[in-house]
Amino acid sequence: MSKLRLALSCWNYDRMRALADGRVQPSGIELNFIDHIVEETFFRMLRYQEFDVAELSLSSYTVSLFRDPQPFIAIPIFPSRMFRHSCTFISAASGIREPKDLIGKKVASPEYQMTAPVWSRGIMQDEYGVKISDCEYWTGGQETPGRDEKLKLDLPPHIKLNPIPAGKTLSQMLASGEIDALHSPRMPSTLHTQPAKVKRLFEDYVGVERDYYKKTKLFPIMHTIAIRREVYEKNRWIAMELYKAFAEAQRICYEEMFETAALRNMLPWMIAEVEWLKRNMGDDWWPYGYEANKATLDTFLRYHHEQGLSKRRLQPHELFAPETLEAFKI
Repeated sequence: MSKLRLALSCWNYDRMRALADGRVQPSGIELNFIDHIVEETFFRMLRYQEFDVAELSLSSYTVSLFRDPQPFIAIPIFPSRMFRHSCTFISAASGIREPKDLIGKKVASPEYQMTAPVWSRGIMQDEYGVKISDCEYWTGGQETPGRDEKLKLDLPPHIKLNPIPAGKTLSQMLASGEIDALHSPRMPSTLHTQPAKVKRLFEDYVGVERDYYKKTKLFPIMHTIAIRREVYEKNRWIAMELYKAFAEAQRICYEEMFETAALRNMLPWMIAEVEWLKRNMGDDWWPYGYEANKATLDTFLRYHHEQGLSKRRLQPHELFAPETLEAFKI
C-alpha cells in the first residue's frame, strides 16, 4: 500500500534533524521535509497554505481559529520555545531604565500579533504592572521597510496600534529615538552597530529569565505544528502519526545532546548548560504533548485574549486535534 505524501515546511532545528535526514519517518507517511527559515514558512503558509504541514507561529495559528472556515489544525508539538526577557530592546534616548518606564512610551514590534511580543507584553503586565493599554504600539519592518501584518486584525479601541512611516525601519527608529522600545524575536542590527544608542532592557537577561522560570515554571512556547485542515479531515490518523514522529526525533536529539555538548560543539561550557537544565528544569525540559504544557498554553491564551487578538478566551484543548490530547494505555 502506498504511503501518503506530505510536504512539511520547518526550520532544521536540532530536534527536527532526525526527521529532516530521514532517520525518523512517520508511519504510513512519506514526508518531504523542506527547510525554510520561520519567516518564509509563516508567510507562505498563512497567505497561501502552500504546505500540507508546517511550523507556525502559535499566535498566528490562534488568530486563524477565528476564521470561517478554519484553515489549520495543530498538534501539540512545539518546535520553538524561548524566554523573552532578552528580547525587549530600548532606545538610550527614551529614558527607560526599568520595565515600569515603558508606561506611556512608543513600543514597537515587527507585527503586533507575533507570538514573541504577545509573551513580552504579557510578562510586562504580569510581572511588572505595565498594562496593555499603558503603551502606544507601532509595527513595521525591523530591517527592511514595508512589512505588514500577515493576518488582518480587529483590535478593541483601547489598544492603540500604528504603522511606522513608509521607508523607515524599526531598527533605525529605535536608534534615533523615534520609538522608545522594541519587542522582537530577533536582535535589531543597531544593538551592535550603534551600541551607545540601543540596549537591552534587561542586561542580565539570563539571570532574570532563570528567576522567572523558578517563580512561574513557564517556558514560553513560540511555535506549533499545523496541518492544513482539509488534509487532516481526509486522513485524521495523520495527526497522531506525525506527533509520534516529532516526539521520536526529539528523543534522539536529547540522547545525542551530551555527546554534542562534550565533543562536537564549539561552545566551551555547553555541557555545563545542559547539566544546569537537567538540575533545574528536569530531563525533559522542552516537553511536547498537551498535558505537560496546559499551564503554559493557558497563560498564553489569556495574554492573547487580553491583548485583543482572540475574540474569546480559548481553552488549551481547543488548539489541537482531539486525537493528540490523550494516548492509549496497556
